[in-house]
Amino acid sequence: MRQAGLFGLSDHLKRLSADGDPLEVLAQVVDFETFRPTLIAALAYGDGAKGGRPPYDPVAMLKVLVLAAQNNVSDARMEYLIRDRLSWLRFLGFDLGAATPDANTIRLFREKLTEAGALDTLFMDFDRQLKDRGYLAMGGQIVDATLVAAPKQRNTEPEKAAIKDGKTAAEIWPDDPARAAQKDTDARWTLKFAKGRPAADGQGGFRPQIDIAIPSFGYKSSIAICRAFGFIRKGKVTDGARFDGRMLRDVVTCDNTASDVWADTAYRSQANEKWLKAQGRVSRIHRKKPRGKPMPDHIRRGNATKSKVRARVEHVFAQQKAKMALFIRTIGIKRAEAKITLANLAYNMNRLIFHERRAAIG
Repeated sequence: MRQAGLFGLSDHLKRLSADGDPLEVLAQVVDFETFRPTLIAALAYGDGAKGGRPPYDPVAMLKVLVLAAQNNVSDARMEYLIRDRLSWLRFLGFDLGAATPDANTIRLFREKLTEAGALDTLFMDFDRQLKDRGYLAMGGQIVDATLVAAPKQRNTEPEKAAIKDGKTAAEIWPDDPARAAQKDTDARWTLKFAKGRPAADGQGGFRPQIDIAIPSFGYKSSIAICRAFGFIRKGKVTDGARFDGRMLRDVVTCDNTASDVWADTAYRSQANEKWLKAQGRVSRIHRKKPRGKPMPDHIRRGNATKSKVRARVEHVFAQQKAKMALFIRTIGIKRAEAKITLANLAYNMNRLIFHERRAAIG
């Protein structure tokens, strides 16, 4: 391959910009420097007096984590892609041919932020950036949860019982540390329910739809989005078996300018209704069908009206699972929290680009 000169490289980057490089847009829209104080406080780097290679710029490394979240690639794959893609090099601020972070460096950087509890702080830093730019939490909030899949575990019945009793992997497999290192004892199995297709009843009609139970393994991501702009305002990660309704208090915020809270029937309970009222919030949670009785028309119409609003939260999960291919490859809930929090942050950044582009057009 003929080696390109500096002018050829410059022309190539200009063509990338002319074609609408999305990372160039991301760098223009998001003020990544606002994250630097939190990063410096969490990483606690030394002054370099002991020598050694200086660490990579923490803001550039945060951009690496955002790219990984947007594309759901492993650290080893990130190491290659950073070197391979000129648009990624430009976004991260690395020079062509210069040293770039390897997989171990990326992993250790994420681990440090996770151990310091800094990822939630970074998420809140960006939320403040949104509010400073006029994207206030408005219009009420919509709450929902989704299961984020993890690699399925194959365990014996005694091993399953030990996991349910809260034992760690090292306690369950003391003589096989290599196996224990690959066992996730934090994720859980649960059932997802989906509507089956209506089937013909043989008399020219159709039998009613039935719920199909699908066993699923992983973690649960609970979020609350603002109705006005669709940003994730708060999130919480639990094991996959955690009941959705128990997470309402963990994700509902008190800074939304409207008091309405939308959610599906899993969140309706006397305790939740009482708590929302005490917080000055107005419940727009779906009502359940009376047991053994048909759904009253006024409740059915009310639920249908609420569904038009509540459906907006499904777009968030669709974006994360379809376009961002969200999947948990790591072991343990702390790393799962880091993965999902970064995915929520990346989603909000993409959402900000959407609103800024729409504002520019309008």
